Amino acid sequence: MHTRTLGQGLEVSAVGLGAMGMSQSYGPNPGSRDDMIAVLRGAVERGVTFVDTAEVYGPYVNEELVGEAVEPVRDQVVIATKFGFDIAGGQGGLDSRPEQIRRVADASLRRLRTDRIDLFYQHRVDPDVPIEDVAGTVGELVAEGKVRHLGLSEPSAATIRRAHTVHPVTAVQSEYSLWTRDPEAEVLPALAELGIGFVPFSPLGKGFLTGTVDPGTSFSAGDVRTTIPRFTPENRAANQVLVDHVRALADAKGATAGQVALAWLLAQQPWIVPIPGTRRIERVEENAAATAVALSADERADLDALATRVGVRGNRYGDQHLRLVGR
Repeated sequence: MHTRTLGQGLEVSAVGLGAMGMSQSYGPNPGSRDDMIAVLRGAVERGVTFVDTAEVYGPYVNEELVGEAVEPVRDQVVIATKFGFDIAGGQGGLDSRPEQIRRVADASLRRLRTDRIDLFYQHRVDPDVPIEDVAGTVGELVAEGKVRHLGLSEPSAATIRRAHTVHPVTAVQSEYSLWTRDPEAEVLPALAELGIGFVPFSPLGKGFLTGTVDPGTSFSAGDVRTTIPRFTPENRAANQVLVDHVRALADAKGATAGQVALAWLLAQQPWIVPIPGTRRIERVEENAAATAVALSADERADLDALATRVGVRGNRYGDQHLRLVGR
């Protein structure tokens, strides 16, 4: 696994690992806690050393899982976690007040069994707290040695610019994939200008772009995809043509559909680092191997135009969640 550099010189593995699904969002986990610890440690052994978690995942238990898993290899791993929700208050709303950011940082450090958070994202922009105050507070945590880098998740380009004037932003995390292209209009150009890295989550379209989800797939209780318009049976049927095209290209290259989807992201910019999630070590290996999948200029151009050419049916979130992005 080779490495890539996000903003402010933060070096990470070219493909990371999103740990959220080990604790929530995709139905019951067929593996045990020990199994997930083995997957996380196996990923590090294979060079996947950029791990993404958050206090809200579980809540709390995902950070505890990551902390236990990477404790023996802590110095080899870049840990990203997040603040920005009112979990303890039980309201589930946004809360990025400076005192809350500090509380979350201290609690996350304990759960992660570490003395520093490598990348601390604001999970969603809080309209009630100026982003300058958020960046300033994280900057203070950096000065204290508790945090190394500031990140933002699902912000607008304007918010990125405002935060960056107060404290350098190292990475922005937003959904980005072959069928979710929202960041291309404004966010990616701003990042290129400011020297900020980009970390796409759901780079495999929550499984759809791997070809393992089709119109007949039944999701278990608690699977977040049951709440997403793009994953209704009708919309999956309409979107199948997109993944069929990706699979055909993958077959011709001796790769998997998921590897082609990741290779496309990696080819966009050298400062883009996707974080596909999985609960199986064989998927970690498959995703990591995407770094060896080369796309020609013609293949890239074809994939660039794919979503526009075939169309994508359904929003990537329900209305409630869509209101939280792009602020």
